[in-house]
Amino acid sequence: MKMLVVGGGSGGHITPAVAVIREVLEQRPRTRVEFWTDRKYYKNVVKITTEIGMRWGRSADTRVGKVPYIRVRKICAGKFHRYAGWKLRDWFENWWIVLKDLIWGNLVGFIGFVAGFLQSFWRLVLPSRRPDVIFLKGGFVGLPVGLVAKILKIPYIVHESDAVPGLANRLLMKRAAVVATGMEMKGDDRFVQVGTPVATEFKMVSETKQKTLKKAFGFDPERPLVVVTGGSQGSLNIDEAMKVILPDMLKFASVGLVAGRKWYEEMTELKKYEEWDKAKLQSNFRLWEFNSVMHELMGAADVVVSRAGATTIAELAALKKAVVLVPFEKLPGGHQVKNAELLVKMGAAVMVTDEQMRQQPEMLLNEVRHLVRSPRVRTDLAEKLHAEAKTDAAKQLADIVLTIGEGTRVKKLKK
Repeated sequence: MKMLVVGGGSGGHITPAVAVIREVLEQRPRTRVEFWTDRKYYKNVVKITTEIGMRWGRSADTRVGKVPYIRVRKICAGKFHRYAGWKLRDWFENWWIVLKDLIWGNLVGFIGFVAGFLQSFWRLVLPSRRPDVIFLKGGFVGLPVGLVAKILKIPYIVHESDAVPGLANRLLMKRAAVVATGMEMKGDDRFVQVGTPVATEFKMVSETKQKTLKKAFGFDPERPLVVVTGGSQGSLNIDEAMKVILPDMLKFASVGLVAGRKWYEEMTELKKYEEWDKAKLQSNFRLWEFNSVMHELMGAADVVVSRAGATTIAELAALKKAVVLVPFEKLPGGHQVKNAELLVKMGAAVMVTDEQMRQQPEMLLNEVRHLVRSPRVRTDLAEKLHAEAKTDAAKQLADIVLTIGEGTRVKKLKK
């Protein structure tokens, strides 16, 4: 069977896609897989698929992004910038963003979309090149591929992690063979709630293991640990709030801050709180630009402060952590806010919106302090969030992919 996987635009689209590939290969080791992604994530995907190839005893050629049965290729795509909830005043106050993103950025995005459409058509137009099934992990990277698949009548599966689908997935859902969702979503009989796949490393740790992890990162194993992250690229607003509240937060907890690649240089002033003596941490604070073992860092945490992306939420649910979510309201469709609101309604998370945090950073400080000092509340939140974890999401998606892909392959052979 030949399978095409498309994902990119954010790390939250890569991780679930890789989890599905792993599960497909567990069940059908000789499946031929191609992974199309954008230029930004190409190297990361090559690295991950190389590791998968080594798992199956297959040599890797990273120069051309190939592992036998797993081939990684770049695909052109265009992101369309939109800002939710902007009032007239916002448009005037942010005129440079309007020029840079909404005018110039969308022009570039449209050109990228057209290029991606033509590129996809050229790669897939010959029957001998076509996969039996396409798995689209959401986002703008998959839109041109999905539209070409529709024209060429190649069956595709869409996975939507968030409570509210983005523009690309809303367009792609109409012709999808199956629409797999991470959260409950209304739809016809093609809609199946499977959860959001996460890497197998994200799993609960015992209290003893948690203390071991704290110590490995240099923290006092007996002191509560708060981990703050805005994702791999970081969040400037969360980072700026931490500049204000960090001194007070350190009075009742150790703090690990992953500032993100994009904003790390602007946060180096906080290094004054990070004290070392002979390679041993002497303070209760550490600052990272990026952490390659986030499953261990968040596993060590007693409380996690994070954005409200669906993949991050799924990872925290698998880890069984008490979480303060800081959704960014201005994303298209407000999907992070709706993700967070759904969990708050379930009693599975605490929410401080980005706007509230920017206006009053103390609101974030107060919520974190309350959870650190209230073990029962913390445990209750963690248990309810963990109850939402779908540990078999990758297997369910792999089963769907194989059912449709192998069915298509049988039809081809009959012809």
